[in-house]
Amino acid sequence: GLCQLVWRFQVSAALKEGHVTPTELCRRCLALIKSTRFLNAYITVAEETALKQAEESEKRYKRGQPLGVLDGIPIAVKDNFNTAGIETTCASNMLKGYISPYNATVVQKLLDQGAVLLGKTNLDEFAMGSGSTDGVFGPVRNPWSYSRQYKEKSVPKSHSEDEESNWVITGGSSGGSAAAVSSFTCFAALGSDTGGSTRNPAAHCGVVGLKPTYGLISRHGLIPLVNSMDVPGILTRCVDDAAVVLGSLAGHDPKDSTTIQDNFKPFELPSLPDVSKLSIGIPKEYHAPGLSSEILALWSKAADLFKNAGAKVIEVSLPHTRYSIVCYHVLCTAEVASNMARFDGLEYGHRSDMNKSTESMYAATRREGFNDVVRGRILSGNYFLLKQNYENYFIKAQKVRRLIANDFLKVFGSGVDILLTPTTLSDAVPYREFIKEDNRTRSAQDDILTQAANMAGLPAINVPTALSERGLPVGLQFIGRSFQEKQLLTVAKWFEKQVKFPMIQLEVVKRHNHDVFQHQKSASFS
Repeated sequence: GLCQLVWRFQVSAALKEGHVTPTELCRRCLALIKSTRFLNAYITVAEETALKQAEESEKRYKRGQPLGVLDGIPIAVKDNFNTAGIETTCASNMLKGYISPYNATVVQKLLDQGAVLLGKTNLDEFAMGSGSTDGVFGPVRNPWSYSRQYKEKSVPKSHSEDEESNWVITGGSSGGSAAAVSSFTCFAALGSDTGGSTRNPAAHCGVVGLKPTYGLISRHGLIPLVNSMDVPGILTRCVDDAAVVLGSLAGHDPKDSTTIQDNFKPFELPSLPDVSKLSIGIPKEYHAPGLSSEILALWSKAADLFKNAGAKVIEVSLPHTRYSIVCYHVLCTAEVASNMARFDGLEYGHRSDMNKSTESMYAATRREGFNDVVRGRILSGNYFLLKQNYENYFIKAQKVRRLIANDFLKVFGSGVDILLTPTTLSDAVPYREFIKEDNRTRSAQDDILTQAANMAGLPAINVPTALSERGLPVGLQFIGRSFQEKQLLTVAKWFEKQVKFPMIQLEVVKRHNHDVFQHQKSASFS
């Protein structure tokens, strides 16, 4: 059961002591990807290059000179990060078959540390969505749909209907990465987070999802959605692992002028974190319409845990929260409209055969290449940017964004260290239910608790908290001060220890592959 071991203390130790070789580990993960293919978590599996990387790693271990804790560790990357030699599609017809000439900085950094890249994960087309249901490669299935915990709770009307129609979504847009980590096919995965796209699927798949401070990690090579909000996100099975990956990714990148100038010092989290001196803020505006009573109860219970540990827990107000989703929609679509202009069929990606004129070729290329969601966002973004609307929409939204950022500054200025909120309004919805509403309605509901952190550029993390009455994961979100990742992750680690989130019991894998899931109880690499 290597694939489920805790990473640094266990897998890293196992690799160092030679109990397992990087090649064996890589092969096990690749076998698991095959046996869980129905989850549709991966768009591309890079079997050959992964095995080559594992062999190189093996040579280093044999010489006793591994590159660090990530050496030989299998990882996955969301398919909107450029990877040299491996297709990058953004789950869109526009980029099917596109192979980038270079690696995104974050991908390069992981490879430089010896990590083994297993493949590229599925997403909503161009990362626009909150379900991972809208990409051209089809929806991602939440591994928990096939867990003993969910199956025991969900009563099928008839046997045949059971698995086929009851499966639940992963959330999005980084659903492939969340599913990959949650189903043990890799130890860590990269997602991206523009309005919650890493934290939302992390909550639904029962994994840790970290959105770092804007500017702490390079965006170079991440295909942009909203330049002023996008951040590469980190998905792992425990908080310690997220800290390790963050340590290897953070810091200045000359190729991304929005990254911080200072050197970033990787940190170890304390093994016995203490929260007794902290002040935890509970923003009352996050008690949003549509918040399930179950999550509300968990949120209060979490606040009590902190109180009982001696932390100060206070209700705070972020008064502009109720305008944030509208403001986010305007700014997001405006930047999308500008970013998507690069896909014109000339330099790369799809090109239509329509050749009456350049204009008609542009139009046909974009109609064939983009789905309705992407075209809809481009359309509304361009509307907000029209000369006669610019002041009323775009400029006004920028002003509101500043007010939202100031709300957070005031609260943190008043002595609050960390904010505790729900991550999602409910647990994961069955796919059948989810597709009854359109992408825009869904995104507006699903981003409500997460997007303010993107607008303010703050670090935020989802920590898996408990299983719902339906046997599905529910997470809570911690939001920290700018660049205070160490404090944020320390609190998250303390909370993770308190809640003891249960391990997923994947029945499918047992059926497909008997030896993979025995013996081990723990679930991460550090």
